[in-house]
Amino acid sequence: MKALLAAILRQYRLDPEGFHGESHWARVLENGLWLAARTAANVDVVRLFAYFHDACRENEGIDADHGRRGAALAVRMRGEYFDLPDTDFALLVDACARHTAGPTTGDPTLLACWDADRLDLGRVGIVPDPDYLCTALAKKEHGHIRFHHDRDITQALLILHGEENPDA
Repeated sequence: MKALLAAILRQYRLDPEGFHGESHWARVLENGLWLAARTAANVDVVRLFAYFHDACRENEGIDADHGRRGAALAVRMRGEYFDLPDTDFALLVDACARHTAGPTTGDPTLLACWDADRLDLGRVGIVPDPDYLCTALAKKEHGHIRFHHDRDITQALLILHGEENPDA
């Protein structure tokens, strides 16, 4: 994952410390791993979603096509920096492409990805609306949004950078 993150950061146009940068990716990863451990979500897809979903933003505001660009980046990097079976890869591409406007029902992996991202809206001062959350777990936790934003993310950053085993 270190090589993958380095490759993503080389092409990243924004400040890695900005609203959609590494800290956000780390919190999405941590949220996603938490959700995947409690649902039928595919951990590998959830993990890669955290890296790619905002990796191709062009600004910190409204950027309607950033998810599709992140999905396209995953397509370009597959085989060199990571690999997934075709079915799982299709989920990753879909998760990235539709993460800002995907439905709230459907495949458990997609739903975990989208909730992992939405549970970090506190970074921009937004408490997630439970009507836009997908999983029962996220709906239950939305009221505890401070946990999802104002927590120490040191462990999540280590995992994001491939410096610590998340299963240890």
